[in-house]
Amino acid sequence: MLDFYKNKTVFITGHTGFKGSWLCRVLKKAGAKVIGSALEPNTSPSLFSQIGIAKGVYHCVSDIRTDSFQWVAALHKPDIVVHMAAQPLVRESYEYPRYTYQTNVMGTVNILEAVRASPTVKSFVNVTTDKVYENKERAIGYREDENLCGYDPYSNSKSCSELVTYSYRQSFFSGAGGKDAPAVSTARSGNVIGGGDYAKDRIIPDCVRAATSGREIAIRNPQSTRPYQHVLECLYGYLLLAKMQYEDRSLEGAYNFGPDDGSCVTNGELVDLFCAAWGKGASWRAEGGGGPHEANFLKLDISKSKAVLGWKPMWGIKTAVEKVVEFAKAGTDEERIACVDRQIGEYFGGV
Repeated sequence: MLDFYKNKTVFITGHTGFKGSWLCRVLKKAGAKVIGSALEPNTSPSLFSQIGIAKGVYHCVSDIRTDSFQWVAALHKPDIVVHMAAQPLVRESYEYPRYTYQTNVMGTVNILEAVRASPTVKSFVNVTTDKVYENKERAIGYREDENLCGYDPYSNSKSCSELVTYSYRQSFFSGAGGKDAPAVSTARSGNVIGGGDYAKDRIIPDCVRAATSGREIAIRNPQSTRPYQHVLECLYGYLLLAKMQYEDRSLEGAYNFGPDDGSCVTNGELVDLFCAAWGKGASWRAEGGGGPHEANFLKLDISKSKAVLGWKPMWGIKTAVEKVVEFAKAGTDEERIACVDRQIGEYFGGV
């Protein structure tokens, strides 16, 4: 599948983030020309810096809330655009709702305007989240045709981003743009874990920070169930979708990329797996919630992605956690680069 990307020009928004850095590394190994537009990394350390992403891509610092990045698309004439720039944290969205909506909604409008002005883009993928759905705390997974109505400002802004993308697709692209218009899709993935995630208020980064410093891991909401998956699982989905709709525009639409049922575990079960993989007496305790509303149960139905795209999860949750620990125990940037490249090779060698 990655052979398709050799010599393709791929424009990524949010390339300095955790997922964006992994995606850049995958594409560079595939022989693509990668153009990135984003703010500077918002964590220190950052995976972007640790594995030297800026050395292998065209790195443009810009704010998705403005249209300042549109000249980048005009200059580099991308074939494919993957929109990943976002304010991605639920708790931060309660604190900064205006910024969250400006970034996640108007940012989507701005990148779609750049795509609309580009004569070269043939495939556009907007990366959203499993949290776009109206969550009824039910045991069965949500399908792509179900109601979009995120509860908190982050989730709701991503629901809005989905609706913006749908409107542009119908108004300017496949609905009215003619046979040469780009294919436009949205990709909804679950809770992503992997080496190099240093964000605050995320369970696996919190585990790594605590275990590294020899502290007991404090976990809120240990009974909440989430669709956890390794970062390469969803990136495989995004890249496969972008490729297949590039070749056949009739495949555009909304797609879920989540884990199989066996990897939908509670937070407590996830941390148990982490402690087992980490060893050396790692342990955790439940911590009182006391924060804003967060979903207790959320699961995706991934049958459409399996049937239409031929995509399926490759690594179960136990393997995903072990890969996180492998990266976390790398002591130097050279070891981290080798670890990321090894994991990419292992994963994409099996798809």
